[in-house]
Amino acid sequence: MQKNYQFEKRRKEMDKKAKKEEKRRRKLEAERAPAPAEVAAPAPPVQTP
Repeated sequence: MQKNYQFEKRRKEMDKKAKKEEKRRRKLEAERAPAPAEVAAPAPPVQTP
């Protein structure tokens, strides 16, 4: 019995496309709402001698 290479190739391409789309979505979310750690952390006070 032969393998269906076309199916495997299409499935691999679909997985790759889905992964790329998920990465794009996460990047957009990060741009819209910065991470809470960055927002909550105040700048350290500057000490003058």
